Amino acid sequence: MKVLANDGISQSGIESLEKAGFEVITTRVAQEQLKDYINKNHIEVLLVRSPTKVKKELIDACPNLKVIGRGGVGMDNIDVDYARSKGIKVINTPAASSSSVAELVFSHLFGGVRYLHDANRNMPLEGESRFKDLKKSYAKGMELRGKTLGIIGFGRIGREVAKIALGVGMKVIASDSKVGEASIDLEFYNHQSIKIPIKTEPVSELIKHSDFISLHVPAQDKPVIGKKEIAQMKDGVGIINTARGGVIDEEALLEALESGKVAFAGLDTFEDEPKPAIKLLMNEKVSLSPHIGASTNEAQDRIGTELAEQIIDILK
Repeated sequence: MKVLANDGISQSGIESLEKAGFEVITTRVAQEQLKDYINKNHIEVLLVRSPTKVKKELIDACPNLKVIGRGGVGMDNIDVDYARSKGIKVINTPAASSSSVAELVFSHLFGGVRYLHDANRNMPLEGESRFKDLKKSYAKGMELRGKTLGIIGFGRIGREVAKIALGVGMKVIASDSKVGEASIDLEFYNHQSIKIPIKTEPVSELIKHSDFISLHVPAQDKPVIGKKEIAQMKDGVGIINTARGGVIDEEALLEALESGKVAFAGLDTFEDEPKPAIKLLMNEKVSLSPHIGASTNEAQDRIGTELAEQIIDILK
């Protein structure tokens, strides 16, 4: 039985599948050639991440497919309901990358409050000639400790973000349309732990009281944060989006950055991937990363192993 991991899979995942008798192919096939490749090579399991799209046309054209797997959380690049209606199992790995995404949130947060994203642009160019001027420019940073972090979307990733925030000494408020209260488990040395209950509240309240806001929601039909919501936020708020492009109105964000209403933004996802708006890429108040939230060695290892376990359970 053949598995095509079109966007890659960890070595641990490959080894688990091969041990169970699967043939794993990691050739990267272009989207327009995928249908022919799957049929010609009798592929029964297709594994993807964000780049590869598995829509109705491809599903109809590949009757041999038995399993479609998404390495990661969101499955907006797959016609999930349609695939399942055709008897195809659709799986993902919602827990495997939570810690990696949460740590990236704080990479952007720590960098934003100390202007590291901008300093790293200017120090190579002007560090030698304008060291004192740059020092003065970046000398008004702030601490995260004692500040309030608003988390929109309180699933697995949102809760991992809350854990780090509490550890840093931040106050946490959360909003989620499906979660009323969640218990955050903080683990310490020698198996010690404490549980902290957090009740969620409406987005309309969260945005008024947060010093920083981090988004962790699936793809939306319209932005969660737009001009109206930004107007209700504190002056000088910081916004981080490691969720999906389109959950923030980018034009409204740019306006707010220019006016100073938003002090900085950290963006890992964009409306027009893989060609983000040049105005965002060039804005000195934006900390940037190219959709790498789940891209750590540890997360990819867990993703590969979890996908392999699910495939083996389904087909063996």
